[in-house]
Amino acid sequence: MNKFLGYIFSPVFYIFFLLSLLIFHPVQWICYRLFGYKAHKLSVDYLNFFLTYSHIFLGSSSTFINRQNLPLNQPIIFVANHQSMYDIPGLIWFLRKYHVKFISKIELTKGIPSISFNLKYGGGANINRKDSKQAISEIIKLGRRMKEKQWSAMIFAEGTRAKDGKLKPFQVGGIATLLKAVPNALIVPVAIENSWKTVQYGMYPLSFGEKIRWTVLEPINPEGRNPEELTLMAETAIRKALKQETV
Repeated sequence: MNKFLGYIFSPVFYIFFLLSLLIFHPVQWICYRLFGYKAHKLSVDYLNFFLTYSHIFLGSSSTFINRQNLPLNQPIIFVANHQSMYDIPGLIWFLRKYHVKFISKIELTKGIPSISFNLKYGGGANINRKDSKQAISEIIKLGRRMKEKQWSAMIFAEGTRAKDGKLKPFQVGGIATLLKAVPNALIVPVAIENSWKTVQYGMYPLSFGEKIRWTVLEPINPEGRNPEELTLMAETAIRKALKQETV
């Protein structure tokens, strides 16, 4: 039934999703060029509000759970699993007060309405995966901005999307590089559920009636711990939340 209804409602979802990207592209440009970072960020926040709740056209729900008292005056490295591109709008919208920045492929900075503009000017790190020196340099620059402005970053530590929802082993590289520049950053795991189900049949049809959920887990203090230990702790916490503990 999810697939059958997906054939009917996916076009409605895509129309609204694309319209949001097209409308907010000039809005972002005006905000950034005329009013600076704060106005631009506000426009990006509300773009991602519309992208997140566009899932109502698929009969899907978006639930965010955060019972943690996270500081606003300390950089945070959010560490999440990654299931689909639909993970991202919710993370930006629900975590907006933490100024979350992403590490993205440099190819994404061109050709995508709204998204490319934000990646280019929003303050994240755009890396060339074929050039490790450039990638490390960009991530360190992001870490410095986090330290200076009390921003946060989002790391998808699996390194790729888990298309079947099964967690892959976490990689330490991005976390380790960021911690070199901002060693006092708090590590906060985020468990993402059911986003993969939206695209389980591919780009068309999208699955109807899924329950997408983001859960912020207990923070991990980096003091006295190396990046490998912190990465493993974040992975273990997310596995537990997703009920995917290894035996």
